[in-house]
Amino acid sequence: MKTNFLWLAAGVFLAALAGQTISKPDKRVVASAEFPKPLGPYSHAVTSGGFVFVAGQAPINPKTQKMELGDIRSETRLELANISTILRAANSSIENVVKVSIHLADLNDFDAMNEVYREFFKGDYPARTTVQAVLRTGRKIEIDCIARVKD
Repeated sequence: MKTNFLWLAAGVFLAALAGQTISKPDKRVVASAEFPKPLGPYSHAVTSGGFVFVAGQAPINPKTQKMELGDIRSETRLELANISTILRAANSSIENVVKVSIHLADLNDFDAMNEVYREFFKGDYPARTTVQAVLRTGRKIEIDCIARVKD
């Protein structure tokens, strides 16, 4: 009896699938000469399902392609400026960001980072996670985000 039920359930499931069309994934890599060069085998951003997923950014000046280590304010400002450029190239913007992740080398930089963060995000703030992390190359911060793509 159980075996017959399982076969019947499998048949109903397969019949339901037969009526569905399987579409190609809508994944698209976002790239531009205006972005800093990636530090490894990753894309700066990928769009899929109406969202853009921006990889963690380092404080790299896109004009010189050099990391500009400084105080937390300057590194935060440079990373958020780069993220803004990446979002524009993906047909999005800072205003469309729904989730931000921030990795600080030192949680004592939290308040100073927030000062600059408020220059870019002006109310109706996205959801956010901030953690302390060990970051490569001596930088103080790494920021990534998820944003809606404009319709």
